[in-house]
Amino acid sequence: MTASVHQLHPDRAPTLEPLIALTAADMNAVNQVILARMQSEVPLIPELAGHLIAGGGKRMRPMLTCASAALCDYPGTRHHKLAAAVEFIHTATLLHDDVVDMSGMRRGKRTANIIWGNPASVLVGDFLFSRSFELMVEDGSLKVLKILSHASAVIAEGEVAQLTAQRQIATGEDTYLHIIEAKTAALFAAACRIAPVVAEAGEDAELALEAFGRNLGIAFQLVDDAIDYTSDEGTSGKSLGDDFREGKMTLPIILAYARGGEADRRFWKEAVSGDRVADDDLAHAIALLRSTDAIGDTLERARLYARRALDALAPFPSGKAKAALSEAVAFAVARAY
Repeated sequence: MTASVHQLHPDRAPTLEPLIALTAADMNAVNQVILARMQSEVPLIPELAGHLIAGGGKRMRPMLTCASAALCDYPGTRHHKLAAAVEFIHTATLLHDDVVDMSGMRRGKRTANIIWGNPASVLVGDFLFSRSFELMVEDGSLKVLKILSHASAVIAEGEVAQLTAQRQIATGEDTYLHIIEAKTAALFAAACRIAPVVAEAGEDAELALEAFGRNLGIAFQLVDDAIDYTSDEGTSGKSLGDDFREGKMTLPIILAYARGGEADRRFWKEAVSGDRVADDDLAHAIALLRSTDAIGDTLERARLYARRALDALAPFPSGKAKAALSEAVAFAVARAY
């Protein structure tokens, strides 16, 4: 890993603690909004939403909104409702994703669709999307509404694009990057950009923080896709090889398939089509990923985007907020080690 990412703190592993400490007071206010707005006279809604919202997630995206506000020296409170809206968008997409993927575990717990069923998960996801738009409208800024509503549309497009690429061995790297930029990075970018909007920090700050969030989001997803083949449920919150069994064409498989010999490519075609998904097949897949250095190169790509995220922070003055955001970048990449 390059010095700019890995050696921010050469004496210790990077953590999210500086970001958590920086945003603690703001996040208390954000969490109050989240708890208040997930309530409903229909008991199943807060019960199901609370299962996921209280499920041990880091609240990374709303924390980025709060940290970006701190970076812009914003003294107000408008970002609290907007950070809650960001978290509702994220939670809604997770509920829908788990239905689409037929996932059984998330963050080490049974998914909502396993407990309450697919229809309830989809409908509560819709409820949370609606709540997020209520919060945006209450803020009153058309610019903020445009940023977050556009991000919501892009996320949905990314999920559909991923669905159409599933079990398609011909999926290339460009298509994959387009998918993760849409389904993951778009919300990171929007979460960061709305803070300089409410802070009236100017377009340069908006574009810089949008670039920061977008590149961090891409790095974050690249690491996630590598971890699927290297980590256990306790570390990643999902079962080893979930992407493999679901036939998701992530960068590790794309690289390994491109670099493999005839027999290896035949294996990947059978695996991606769903014919080779036993535990022995997963073990063989991991061996091929390692022998072709597909995982290592995926992580190297993540480090490239992490460096771009750090570069985007260059115009901002040094201080606690910039240091916390920089370490969050290093943490995002270090999760794989």
